[in-house]
Amino acid sequence: MRDVLSVCTYCGCGCGLYLHVENNQVVGASPSRNHPVSRNNLCVKGWHVHEFIHSPDRLSDPLVRKDGRLVPVSWNEALDVAAAGLKGVKERYGPDRIGVLSSAKCSNEENYILQKFTRAVLGTNNIDHCARL
Repeated sequence: MRDVLSVCTYCGCGCGLYLHVENNQVVGASPSRNHPVSRNNLCVKGWHVHEFIHSPDRLSDPLVRKDGRLVPVSWNEALDVAAAGLKGVKERYGPDRIGVLSSAKCSNEENYILQKFTRAVLGTNNIDHCARL
């Protein structure tokens, strides 16, 4: 078993933790003693951060609906479909018919970029964040 220093992905705090890796599978997590943010502590989500990594329910490819079924596609195709969908809604109904949900698994900087995209590109203030610890 080996330990890999990482950062928890459950919120924007950036707690330091070690992921315990055995046979190329992440099997556990524990706090980093010297990390300046978490200082040898993790919340309950941090202790269980490893559980979603190898989940069979986790998506590994982008999906697009074709002929009524979700099918795996390339990232470029998925982004083109999403951009066309947002553009179509904005042109047909106006920008305030679009809402954006941000994620606590993003860094503060990523969430800042998303709100700038929402306001400057999409033209709406309809953005919310799910940070609930």
